[in-house]
Amino acid sequence: MSPVLFELLLRSTWETVLMTGASGLISLVFGLPLGLALVATDRGGIAESLWVNRALAAVINGFRSVPFIILLVALIPVTRLIVGTSIGTWAAIVPLSIAATPYYARIAEVSLREVDHG
Repeated sequence: MSPVLFELLLRSTWETVLMTGASGLISLVFGLPLGLALVATDRGGIAESLWVNRALAAVINGFRSVPFIILLVALIPVTRLIVGTSIGTWAAIVPLSIAATPYYARIAEVSLREVDHG
């Protein structure tokens, strides 16, 4: 393998790890509170509010049902607003985080529901 190709491979691997780690951390920071809110506002929760629960569930289900490539294109203006560009490693983190957050919220909700109430 040529040194140029190896350097390119190494840089691309680092960018992939950065995008995965950053978007995972961001989805954890936003998804966990959403999952907690879903459990807390459901029937029998500590802050029972079915209106809030149904609204949160609808938003989460809505984002989960949108294909990623469509979400990626739809979020180009938001990405430009946040990062300043729509191309590159940092620009990819925004749609990855937004796409992963509802999935993490649902996983957190289901996991919390499995805990015994006693």
